Formats: sequence, C-alpha cells, structure tokens
Amino acid sequence: MGGRKAGIRAGAAISCVLLLGGCGGAGNNGSARHEPVTVAKAPAQLPVPRGKGSKSADDFNGDGLRDLVLNDLVKSPDDAHGDDAGIGIVYGTGTGAGTTHGLAPGARQLLNPARQAARTKGRSPAVFDAEASCDLDRDGFTDLVVSTDPPYDGQGRPPVPLQILFGSPAGLTGRAVELVIPAAARVGNDWPDQPVCGDFDGDGAEDLVVHASDGRLSYLRGPFTRKGAPRAAGKPLPSPGTVPTGPALDVNRDGYDDLLVRTAEGPATSALVLGGPAGPTRTGTALPNGIDVALGPFGRGRALDAAVGSMDGTSLRYDLPTAVRDSISTPGSVLDAGDFDGDGVSELVSSGAELRILRGRTTGLSATGMVTVPPPARGTTRVLTVADFTGDGRADLVVRTYDGETKDTVAVYAGSKEALVTAKPTVTFSTSEFLGMNS
Repeated sequence: MGGRKAGIRAGAAISCVLLLGGCGGAGNNGSARHEPVTVAKAPAQLPVPRGKGSKSADDFNGDGLRDLVLNDLVKSPDDAHGDDAGIGIVYGTGTGAGTTHGLAPGARQLLNPARQAARTKGRSPAVFDAEASCDLDRDGFTDLVVSTDPPYDGQGRPPVPLQILFGSPAGLTGRAVELVIPAAARVGNDWPDQPVCGDFDGDGAEDLVVHASDGRLSYLRGPFTRKGAPRAAGKPLPSPGTVPTGPALDVNRDGYDDLLVRTAEGPATSALVLGGPAGPTRTGTALPNGIDVALGPFGRGRALDAAVGSMDGTSLRYDLPTAVRDSISTPGSVLDAGDFDGDGVSELVSSGAELRILRGRTTGLSATGMVTVPPPARGTTRVLTVADFTGDGRADLVVRTYDGETKDTVAVYAGSKEALVTAKPTVTFSTSEFLGMNS
C-alpha cells in the first residue's frame, strides 16, 4: 500500500510545529520538574481520565491535556516476528491546580485491530497504524485516523484503507468506521492514503487531504459524520507532488491552513500548497531537495520559516516565500521544531547520529550555543514528537530509543526557560508495558 505516517510522527517525516519544540542535553543545567518514572517504577494500569471536551490538540479524552500516540510497539521476545501489537496511547493527567500535569504511563490504552478496527468482508485487518489526528466531528474530542490493509485483488480501484476512531470522554473507545471518500473525489488506481488534517477552507472545521493519483489530492471538507463521511468533496485537486505531509499550518497567516507536499518519499523537493475558500488549490513556495522539512517561527517575521534537512546540512528560508537566505553546517537530516523556552520563537531539533537543538533568536536560527541531547538509553534514538504535554506554554521533547525489536525506552524532556530542555528525562517508560493489555 505504501502508506506514510503523515500526522503521527514516527521517523523521517515533515515536522510543521508552530511554537512547539526543542531539546537539550550536554551542559544543560535545567532541573527536572518531577522524578522520572522508570520502567521499574511504572505504575499499574490506571483508568483513562474522563474529560468534558476541549480544543487541545491530540486530546482524545477531552480533558484539556495532550496525549501521546505510539506506533510500532515493541514485541515480546517470545514473539519477535509476530503481528503488530497495535497502537499505544498514553494519556495526559493532572490532579488539580498547582500540581504537575503531563503524560502518565499508567494511564495507557492499547488499540488492537481485532477489537477496535472496522471489519471488511468479516475480516479484521492485520495492519493498524496511526496516521493523523484531529477533531473531525467537532465534538471537542480528538479523533484518530488509522491505516489498515483491506482485502484487494489488485484489479481496478483499491478500497479505502483509512478508518476513523472517534474520541470520547473515556478516550478512543468503540470500533472504528471506514473513511468515506466519494467516487467523484477519487482518480486513478493508487491507494487513497497519506491523510493530513487541517482547516484548509477557513470555516473552523477540520478537513482531510488524502493522496489520490497522478499528482492529485482528494479534498474532503469537514465536519465528518460518525459514519466517516465528509460534509462535501469535489473533484480531485492538482498537486505539485505525490506525498502530502502533515501537520498543516497557516504558513502565511491568512486564516487558512496550508499543506506541504513532497514529490517523493525520501530525498525530494517539496512545495507549499496554500489554503483558501476553495481549499488547498494554489501552489506556493517551492523548497529545495532534502530529506525532511520543518516549519516554524524561527525569527520574528510575520510568516513562518522553513528549514530543509539533508546529509550536507540544513538550508533555511526565512519569512516564506523569500529565497534561501542561510544554511547551517550541522549533521542531521531529520528535523522538528518547537518553542522550548516559551519566548515565542521556535528552536530547531536536528537528529541523525546525534540529537541537537539550535536556538531560535529574533534574527533567526543560530548554531551558536547549540545543545546536544544525550540518548536516554543504549540504542538508536529518534524524535517522536515535540509538543507541550505539561500545559506550561513550553514545548517538551519526546524521543524513543530502540534496542532491537523487543526493547525500547520512551523519554520526555520537559521544556526549560533557561536550558531549553531538562538535563534528564522527566518521564521514561517502555512500550513493552502495552504487551498483554486487554483494552
């Protein structure tokens, strides 16, 4: 099927994070806000906190606190080559005013295709991967778009592989429904995948953009019904590439979310597609060849800025859509962005052999004072996401260190006004804690 995780970051993917992000490390004198929760100290499974609805991103239970989505959970040593375990959710918690808020490994949930996926022709899918998240039905609870593998004989137009799990006061409960893409919004025989959420027409409802075929996009206007159908969908829109990539952001600050589309997976050029009353119909700034792209307010300009990562370093464009103005010779091709110190300017996270954070300044990004973050455990470390999980207005850095298919460590470094991120993780756990869960 060739689907790409578009909204849920799990490796080399575009990162477009507004005022969120960063990391810290060697020489970092920030202090942890609470003692790390290690795997050995991890609490028993806790109930998912019940919420009443919110406008927070990735808030599946609507309690106002961001939650974390995890794909590719580690496997049991006795079943290292078995089926994918499913999708893990770690919920944010807080017990009252003045207390620490953040991710609680005990408040976890396993989404299993046998229990949560919609069946196709009586069969549960073997593939169940998180792709994008947003409040599609406007009820105050974030919904999750997942990718599956419905039966297909290879002849003609393939079925829609995407399903929606709807959020609720108890989190992501019940079975998913299949995403409805009207026939008029499809073209060609490619898999309709790579979903990206965004309010592309500026009406306040979340829309979905999905890859179609032949350099076109299916544009599905929200809100969506509980049966997975969009409010409207017209003919496929022309696109400058084949890989729509999220999350979407209002790059030029005109009130419409914009979309970045890559010409291919891996090293490739890309271009912005600008939103408007008719949706994402106008091709904007073209960006140079690179492995990854991050968008954010790296300086004090009106529009967002772009950083393009490659093995040779990072190319920068300030105040899109101006031409390339600068470059930084720092290794690391996978990028993320966020405001770790809460000053309104984003930092740039660059990862590869090492994990580094470049500080954002009023004049733009600078390698001066660059911070290196030590990995939380032995293995290969990748950035999972950059977002504010504690609600303090500063982004936190979430990384995952892999040691084969059966061992991993997820670590959260809290944002720090003085040091960008704390010297040590404030929370650590392993996705092995999802093994054997029944719900």
